[in-house]
Amino acid sequence: MDFTAIRQDYQRQSLDESSIDPDPLVQFRMWLRQAVEAGLREPNAMTLATASPDGDPSARIVLLKGLDSDGFVFYTNYESRKGRDLTANPRAELVFYWNELERQVRIHGQTAKVAPAESDAYFQSRPLAAQIGACASTQSARLPHRAVLEARTAQLSEQYRDTPPSRPPYWGGYRLRPQFIEFWQGRPSRLHDRILYTMTGSGGWFISRLYP
Repeated sequence: MDFTAIRQDYQRQSLDESSIDPDPLVQFRMWLRQAVEAGLREPNAMTLATASPDGDPSARIVLLKGLDSDGFVFYTNYESRKGRDLTANPRAELVFYWNELERQVRIHGQTAKVAPAESDAYFQSRPLAAQIGACASTQSARLPHRAVLEARTAQLSEQYRDTPPSRPPYWGGYRLRPQFIEFWQGRPSRLHDRILYTMTGSGGWFISRLYP
């Protein structure tokens, strides 16, 4: 296959400093709402990029499960690869890509675990099968055979048939507090619009345009 022949010219919209909100979180909510209204599948899906202590990168798709003035929240197993990375190096990046809208948002910042009560509340809001899945999976560890996982899941399903499980101590949320947020809008001839919000020392945001 000739990958050089795969091309898409972006022509849907533009992005201008005069039309954006001065607060990037407000701007992000607007774009996310538009992605939802456009009927995109899992518009809250995002790439989470982390790095090990020696700088070895790792990326995967996770789901945004909370957004407030302090940042972006997602949940995972603290003992997974990403959890170990974030323990050693809390800096991370998130990337949202909404192909149908020809938009991308890149968010860089520091992560920290959310309060246990916040993780408890979200865990209890999940379907029972998802709760059991979190208890059954030793995420990122080697699994000798899928039958082992299925047997563990069946055993926990029977154990918690009448009473839902409590949140395991190794599972919970992280909040990424952004230090910069970049909004990307595809434009014709690869002359894309890129607007960067950078947090200032006073806690405000400095807005600049980047070359595409």
